[in-house]
Amino acid sequence: MKQLRFIRLGISLLFWGGAIVAFLQPASAATCNPLPPPDGNIVYVDSVSSLQSAVNNALAGDTVSIADGIYNLDGAYLRISVPNITLRSTSGNRNAVVLDGNYQTTEIIQIVASSVTIADITLREARDHPIHVMSTGTTDTRNTLIYNVRIIDPGEQAIKINPTATGFYPDEGVIACSHIALTDTGRPHIRNNCYTGGIDAHQAKDWVIRDNVIEGFWCESGLSEHGIHLWRGSRGTLVERNTLNNNARGIGFGLATSGAARTYPDTPCPEAASAYVDHYDGIIRNNFVFANETPLFASDYGFDCGICLWQACGAKVLNNTVASTDAPFSSVEWRFDNTRVEIRNNIVSHNLRDRGGSAILENNIVQAPLAMFADGSNGDLHLLPSAADAIDQASILAEVTDDIDGELRPAGAAPDIGADEFLPVDCSGDLVEISNRTFGTGTRTTCVAQVSLTVGPDVAIKPGAEVFLVSPVTFFSTGIHIERGAKLQVTSATSP
Repeated sequence: MKQLRFIRLGISLLFWGGAIVAFLQPASAATCNPLPPPDGNIVYVDSVSSLQSAVNNALAGDTVSIADGIYNLDGAYLRISVPNITLRSTSGNRNAVVLDGNYQTTEIIQIVASSVTIADITLREARDHPIHVMSTGTTDTRNTLIYNVRIIDPGEQAIKINPTATGFYPDEGVIACSHIALTDTGRPHIRNNCYTGGIDAHQAKDWVIRDNVIEGFWCESGLSEHGIHLWRGSRGTLVERNTLNNNARGIGFGLATSGAARTYPDTPCPEAASAYVDHYDGIIRNNFVFANETPLFASDYGFDCGICLWQACGAKVLNNTVASTDAPFSSVEWRFDNTRVEIRNNIVSHNLRDRGGSAILENNIVQAPLAMFADGSNGDLHLLPSAADAIDQASILAEVTDDIDGELRPAGAAPDIGADEFLPVDCSGDLVEISNRTFGTGTRTTCVAQVSLTVGPDVAIKPGAEVFLVSPVTFFSTGIHIERGAKLQVTSATSP
């Protein structure tokens, strides 16, 4: 291997206080690649009237492609009743296409047909639900895909999923790579004793909810529903690799103890016999759930629970990290007689609360200090190298083969406890590539490459971290995030 000889600092770059954040954008999760370009018949629209017309007259297989702009709906809405329809932005930039309900449109998009895709757009200020997925009185609604969608300040739940008639259901959908938020601006518009939440599904089977950021669902008075919530006999839900920040309740399977709920002919919870079950089976894995906002803690209900299992039979809660700067009522809780759950390999900053039913507990870290995380006070829950209680300490679980960043487990002798699998950065070699890494607060890393060093995507340097890159040639891709107070020094070198 060639020896390096440092000849100058002429192209060295020293960044303090996030000086290059202006042109290096935060990256999406490694599991959130852009959708393929549309095929088949494409209908291009650039106004509210042309958008409504395209949706109302769509044929199976059509893509409605929306030009960049803000579309003030003023009460107009879109009802997709033909299967295999796609609604997406032309540019693929979800921030560039905004369908604005201005709290006059009740539901911006209604989906009552199978195999519908909504992608790459922003929905803002619906009076009720920005997206409502429903079965009909004659057919199921299956295979909905909601991808790379931004939903801001819904008047009620951001995404509502429910049947409209007995015997037909909204099943097998995917919600992925999206950002769903209730902000301080939108919170005063919530009505009916805080009737809001992120994703709320009734009687829905086999949904996958992954790689989303969901935040801000709480009210000064009244208790919001969860950031992610499935109940009324929902089944087989997979909730993975999501980040939930400052919600009154994070992830919930089940809620009620009686009422109209879906049942299944194969009796998925024989222990409950004919008794009421609110959620069957399902896995919650590799999620970050976090709270640190003073107004949330000061609200009527504060941070109520991170992961909540009520009348949930067969659910598994595996390798999640739930942390908060003030105490919640429960970091993870299980409640009511028909709850039968497994809770394994989780990190919580506070408590596991038994409120009834039964739980198998294994290898969980409770009362975890925030100092074990890259920036525990501000929600970066990636493990630091000093988190010895978590690193290589988890049980091997067949259901958990990666982590919140999509990185494979185990990286060491055994998997790590919590949602993050710590990966030591190997920075030595000829052609060095660094991606999907967080350099945590207080860490110091030097990377030396003999020929070239490529940084990105999904590289974050946290406040107080020092990263030194030495290579004849250094390349930066988009998706690098350098936070205020971090230090990055890039040094050119040549070989003799």
